[in-house]
Order: sequence, then structure tokens, then C-alpha cells
Amino acid sequence: MYSYSIRTLDELKEFLYQAMRLEHATIPPYLTALYSIKPGVNQDATQVLRVIVVEEMLHLTIAANILNAIGGTPDLTRPDFAVDYPASLPDGETDFKVGIQAFGREALATFLKIERPAQRPIHLVGKGLIHRKTSPHTTALGNDPRHEDLHFYSIGEFYSTIAEGIKYLEAEAHRVGTTIFTGDRSRQITSEYYYSGGGELFAVTDLKSALEATELIIEQGEGDGGGIYDDNEHELAHYYRFDELVKGRYYQKGDQPGHPTGPQLQVDWEGAYPIKANLKVVDIDIKKDPELREAATAFNTRYGEFLQLLTRAYNGQPTLLLEAVPIMFEFRNMILELIRNPLTNHPGKNGCPTYEIPGSTKQAAVTRQAEVRA
Repeated sequence: MYSYSIRTLDELKEFLYQAMRLEHATIPPYLTALYSIKPGVNQDATQVLRVIVVEEMLHLTIAANILNAIGGTPDLTRPDFAVDYPASLPDGETDFKVGIQAFGREALATFLKIERPAQRPIHLVGKGLIHRKTSPHTTALGNDPRHEDLHFYSIGEFYSTIAEGIKYLEAEAHRVGTTIFTGDRSRQITSEYYYSGGGELFAVTDLKSALEATELIIEQGEGDGGGIYDDNEHELAHYYRFDELVKGRYYQKGDQPGHPTGPQLQVDWEGAYPIKANLKVVDIDIKKDPELREAATAFNTRYGEFLQLLTRAYNGQPTLLLEAVPIMFEFRNMILELIRNPLTNHPGKNGCPTYEIPGSTKQAAVTRQAEVRA
């Protein structure tokens, strides 16, 4: 179906690293939208976002399991791991960008694009990978000259290519009496270390479990085979949970995609703090808002420590993952400290987390520029 195929183990490892970047890239936008909602309103939206954030963490961990299974090394501390918002997704989609913004219609429109089903619009059916209209350097996959035309339509297409690559490479290895699944099994994370209501976390040790893992991610995001539910838990896929909020109506059994017929639900589109979208630390006036700038910097440091914790968990210390979800929701207080306070030099706008991770490639460049200006 697609015009790109993974043909080497190194390529597969790189794709799985990008899969981890992809899953992580969705967490800051979802987390910020969740905590931007004012108290006492949008309870349905709050529940949807909270569940999806936890499931994105599940997907991140599944991608790490697959990478570990084939002898790779999950590393969330690499300088290029965290994207700089607004950003194209690390799976190669370039027709939209994902940013940090408050809950609202614009945010939901972006979230629907992130989770969109693999069924393409008619004008793109059968055309394989879409050629870039922007610089190939807008995403990490484009940094490799071999991938300069790599552009998937959806996350589902991206993971389908990974699944095909796994099948091809394992078949080639089997032909000569070996396997690609040579990783240390003690690094596998299972449900005892991470609970998610939407899917079991299991060890990846062979072809069958690897394909089940990629399928779980696809189904939770966009649904099973064009339907609105995933196959394992028969829960509504992410795309359709967001679609419920946009349409103001619940899906129920028997509904077709795009046509929910269940009870109405209420969404207060003004029920979020007016945060400054895609704020950077350097945008916060150090003289007029010193405490806000300090809070933004402290959040970034803590978030960097969170990524370090996950890296250790994925590299032989799985019990550390038990701390990850509590820390993620501990971010609530730090985020609220930012989004509830106005920015002096941006009238009508409040602060927000910037997710500029210390040690990242982009953050190093920003720091150098700030030092030059000073």
C-alpha cells in the first residue's frame, strides 16, 4: 500500500525511536489543554483528556518495549527527543502543526488531526507516501536523506509501516535460523508497573507480541478497521472521543463514524484560561514577571527530570515507572501556577508551560541567543 519499506534493523530502530518521540509529542498539548480548563466546567472534556494522556503514556511505553525487544536503547534524554512547539509530528505529517494552547475549538481541531484514521481523503487514496511541500527538515525523519520524501497521512500508516518492517526483518532472520528479537527481556514493562484502563501492557518478545503491540496503538488512536472502537477493550478510540466533544453528542453502539446519536453533552468553549499559545521562557519579561519566569524554568527542569526517570525505567529499572504517572499529574500544580497568572507584556493572556527541556537541541540554541542579547 505504501511506497516506503523498512529493510534494515537500524532503520527499524530509528522508526521506533521516532515512534517514542511521536507518542511523547502528543502529551504536552493534551496535558496543557487538560489543565487549562477552569474548575467546575467541562467535566466531560476533562475526563476525556485525562484518560487519553494516560493512554499516550501507555503507547510511549509500548514503543519502548518493541525497541527493547529488538536490541535497541530507548533514550528520552537525547537532545532531539522533545519537539519544539509548534511542531510537525515526528511521524512525518506536515499538513498541520501541533502547538501548546488552551482547551477550545482550535485545540480540538488539532487533536482530531493528530488522531485521524488512516482512511485517506479520496484525492489521496492509492498515492502512497505524500511528497513534502515543506522543508524535509521540519521533522526528524526528514533529517535522513534516505527519508526526505517520507510523509505519512496518519499515525496508523506510520505504525503499519513499522509492523510490515518487523514482519519482513523477522522473516529474513528466520530464513537463516536467527531472530531480530534479541533484546534483554528484563527490560520489558508489563501491567504490574503501569496501569491503564484502556489496554494491557505486555512484554514484547516475538513477532506475535510485537504485531499485537503496534495494533493496540493503532486501534486506541483511530479505531479498529474503520470502526469507532478498539478491538481489545471495545472502548471508544481517541479520535471519536474528541469528535464527541466537537459534535456535543456521545457515540453509542451501532453508530457510524462521524454520526454520534447518543445523549447530548455540554461543552463550554469559553471555559478555559486564556493562555499565551506556544509561549517561550524568553517571552516572559524577567523584570515585570520574575516569579512567572522562574516558575516556567522550574517546570522545564522538572519535566526534564521526568524524561530522565522514564529513560531509566525503560533501561532495566521498570519499577521506576510506578512513579511516572503520579509525577505527570503532579505537574498539575506547576502548570496551574503558570496558566492562572497573567503575562504583563501580553495583555489578556496568561502564562503556560513551555516544555523547553534543558539539554535539548532547541533549548541550547535559545539559551545562546538570550546570552547574546544580554
